[in-house]
Amino acid sequence: MRNWIDLPPVWLALFLALTWAVGQVVPVRLFGGPGAFLGAALVAAGLFLMAWAAVVMMRARTTVIPHRNPSALVTGGPFRLSRNPIYLADATILAGAALWWDAAPALLLVPVFMSLISRRFIRAEEDRLARAFGPAWEAWALKTRRWI
Repeated sequence: MRNWIDLPPVWLALFLALTWAVGQVVPVRLFGGPGAFLGAALVAAGLFLMAWAAVVMMRARTTVIPHRNPSALVTGGPFRLSRNPIYLADATILAGAALWWDAAPALLLVPVFMSLISRRFIRAEEDRLARAFGPAWEAWALKTRRWI
């Protein structure tokens, strides 16, 4: 049971639920219509980025599933801008939801989510990439930021 719980989409769903709940419990309305528009745009951008990164990884025939060993070092497409475009997409979706739902205090959850994802997934993934691809990983990591 723990395996399906400890996956980034589950964490994103939990944080989205928490974002919605914060908006209901602490109804600080700051953004209105413009926030809903910007939020929807961010959610759409996040979904696009996530799909693009997944397609690039599948074309490289490597896993998109955390905790599995990669079979290729993917540095093209969205990976030119971020070492973790799918996690960046998750954070973008979360921020977009907070704006869309006009839940201003919930924006504080975005850096909390990013920190949790870094600790639970990114560090271990980077260790696996470093072991598997050595100098190629080092060169890419030096020129490409973790988030953006």
